[in-house]
Amino acid sequence: MNRTAPATLSASAYRDPTTYEQERTHIFARSWLMIAHESQIPAPGDAVAATAAGYPLLVVRGEDGVLRGFHNVCRHRAGPLLADGAGHCDRALVCRYHGWRYALDGRLAAARDFGPASDFDPRDYALHALVCEIWRGFVFVNLALEAAPLEHAIRPLAERTAAMPLETFRFVRASRHEIRCNWKTYVENYLEGYHIPLVHPFLNEAVDATRYEVEVDAPVIVHRAPPRNGVPVAGLWAWTWPCLGINVYNDGLMMERMWPIDHACTQLDYLYFFPPGAPESEIDRAFASSEQTTVEDAAITEAVQRNLNAGIYETGRLSPRHEEGIAWFQRQVRRALDI
Repeated sequence: MNRTAPATLSASAYRDPTTYEQERTHIFARSWLMIAHESQIPAPGDAVAATAAGYPLLVVRGEDGVLRGFHNVCRHRAGPLLADGAGHCDRALVCRYHGWRYALDGRLAAARDFGPASDFDPRDYALHALVCEIWRGFVFVNLALEAAPLEHAIRPLAERTAAMPLETFRFVRASRHEIRCNWKTYVENYLEGYHIPLVHPFLNEAVDATRYEVEVDAPVIVHRAPPRNGVPVAGLWAWTWPCLGINVYNDGLMMERMWPIDHACTQLDYLYFFPPGAPESEIDRAFASSEQTTVEDAAITEAVQRNLNAGIYETGRLSPRHEEGIAWFQRQVRRALDI
C-alpha cells in the first residue's frame, strides 16, 4: 500500500521568536512535564526547582508528606524562592529577594516588614499552584489547573514498562547540555532512526538499524531496534509529548528532558535512574554511551538549525517509512498553534 510523504513544517517555525512564545503558552503551559523523582524529595522540606520553557517551577514535600507543585515566583515582586536544582527549605519557602515566607502548602505565612495595610489580605497571596502527579516514582507537573489526568499522557508508556521494577529505581546521576537549536529541531532528531547509520557510528554498531521500527501510540512514540551482544542499551526508546525521552538500559533507564531555553537554544537534562546496588560500571557505561551520542546529535542538529536560519530551505517531505513519528509530532504542533 502506498503511503503519503507529508510536507514538513516551514523553516520559519524553527526560527521565529513569536512562534516560540505561542508554543510556550499553547504547548508547554498545557502539558505534563517530568520535573523530578521522589527519591530526590524524600523528607518534608525537600524540594526540586527547574525552569521549563521559561516557566520557573518547583515541587516541595510538605510537613504532611504530600508533594505539591508551585510556580517558583514570589507574589510580592516576582522574586525566586529556590535556585534550580535539589535542596532543602526546612519548614518554609522563603523569597530570596525580600524574604516573604510561605508555608510548604503554598500559603503566605509572613510578609517581612510589610506593616499594616487595610487593603492587603495575606490569604489572597498564596503561591500560584501547579497540578502535581506521581507515576511510579516520577514526579510530573502541569501548569494548567484543568489538565486531564497524567495517565492519559503516559498510558502507552505505562503499558510498555509494566514489567520493569520502576518503583525500585533511584536517581543516581544527571548531566546537562545546551544545544544551539530550536527545541523542535532536537525533538525531531530524537523521533527517527533514519540518521543513525550516518551520524552515530557506535550506536549503529550497538543496534541493528536495518530493523529499526517506529510506532506511534499517541501521545507516545516508541522506537525499537534489536541490540547486538554486549551493549548497554536495551533497544527500546520512547518519547511522550511534548519533549520527554525515555531511554531503557539493561538494568535502568535515563529520562531525557528536551526543554527550550528560548527559540534558538535547547536544554537537555539527562536524569539517570537505577535500582540500589546497580554496579557503578553499568551506570558508567550507560552514561558514556549517552554522552557520546549527544555529542553527535548536537553537531548535526546545530548544523541543521544553521541551515534553517539561512533562508534557503522552506519545506521538505517526510519519509513514510522512517519519519512517521515526526509527522505525528508536527501535526500536534500545527493543531496546538492553529497553523
